[in-house]
Amino acid sequence: MHTYKKSSRLLDRAKKVLAGGVSSEFRKYNHPHAIFYTHGRGSRIYDVDGNEYLDFTLSQGPLILGHSHPQVLKMVAEYSESGQLYAGQHIREIELAEKMAELIPSAESMRFCLDGSEAVQTAFRIARAKTGRKKFLRFEGHYHGWLDNVAYGISTPGIDALGDREKPNVFPWTAGLPDSSVDDFIILPWNDIDLVERVLHERQDEIAAVITEPIMCNNGCIEPKAGFLQGLRDCCDRYGITLIFDEVITGFRMGLGGAQSHYGVTPDLSIFAKAMGSGYPISAIVGKSDWMDLVAQGKVIHAGTMNSSNPTIAAALATLTVLENELPYERMFALGRKLMQGLESAAKETGHDMTVQGVGPMFVTSFGVGGQMTDYRDTLLADKAKLGRFVAGLHDAGIRVIGRGLWYISAAHTEDDIALALSTARQVLKSI
Repeated sequence: MHTYKKSSRLLDRAKKVLAGGVSSEFRKYNHPHAIFYTHGRGSRIYDVDGNEYLDFTLSQGPLILGHSHPQVLKMVAEYSESGQLYAGQHIREIELAEKMAELIPSAESMRFCLDGSEAVQTAFRIARAKTGRKKFLRFEGHYHGWLDNVAYGISTPGIDALGDREKPNVFPWTAGLPDSSVDDFIILPWNDIDLVERVLHERQDEIAAVITEPIMCNNGCIEPKAGFLQGLRDCCDRYGITLIFDEVITGFRMGLGGAQSHYGVTPDLSIFAKAMGSGYPISAIVGKSDWMDLVAQGKVIHAGTMNSSNPTIAAALATLTVLENELPYERMFALGRKLMQGLESAAKETGHDMTVQGVGPMFVTSFGVGGQMTDYRDTLLADKAKLGRFVAGLHDAGIRVIGRGLWYISAAHTEDDIALALSTARQVLKSI
């Protein structure tokens, strides 16, 4: 059983100089508190108390190749010896963009950024300029970053508070939002194409873009219903609206071409981040030329001193090179499905109402929802307290999972890792 005395002392020290002791809000919610880590290798991560964890968080998703992949670290080190940041262009940046243009259906042109939140706002700016309209349509439970105009729709006092499906209520995720931020968007429940079509028909003159996670990874790991993504594509074509896929999580995790390639639906603009950089701070706004030409012409300004630094570009290029050469996707999907099925069996054997839902490379475990979830409102039925006990039990036994029940599979995970996770989960389920 793991103990966390050194992490606890370091957290007390950190709170004297870091707000809350952390540099990202989500880190507060580890078990039993924010943990301090020393190193990671492959599918394992280690903390200051000497605890070893089989890691299914993958640092909230970016580490698709596992921790400290040697080819990524080697290319970053070698390219960084030439310089860190030029405030100018360099050859690897072109090579990365050329590779992404080959792999991603919507990537006729692109710009590199630092994170998903920034890239999402760039996409909104392009869509407004392209259409001459102001609002974007988004969906309950989808996460598009932490900035003001998307800090809604991801929290609620309860399922009933959301109100009518056709005109949902929204609640701020944080204090400090300007009143005007709610005027930027229209929100609807996800996976209801008939409802989307009605609203777009009625309000088409207001709406510049529809933005969606192709899979609702952040809440429930819910796949789109058959025809939903194509329905969005058809509606956007019909009404001259920009279709944006937020592939921060699905990009390079569902395949080399992202979810858009997996599902065969090509958006106008897409956001890639997380897995593309193996833990280095890089994202990309990619899109069709008709949209990205507004950036190329300088009509839409996109800038950033730290964009496309040598280390971040090298990390992304190395990551995509490894993924392209090794093609770990079939194995990742298979390992994920084996883990999902094993968890379902373990829950049944131990008498727990657990739902395991997802696609394999990422999936969610939840309790008490009574079956497969199809939108955010379904996820609100879950027994969060019981999930908390399950995740805490796993953590104390050396299995690290994201607190909301989200599991990620990397190319570094093995059959033995899956077997260990299942045997541990079975024991934890017996104890809760």
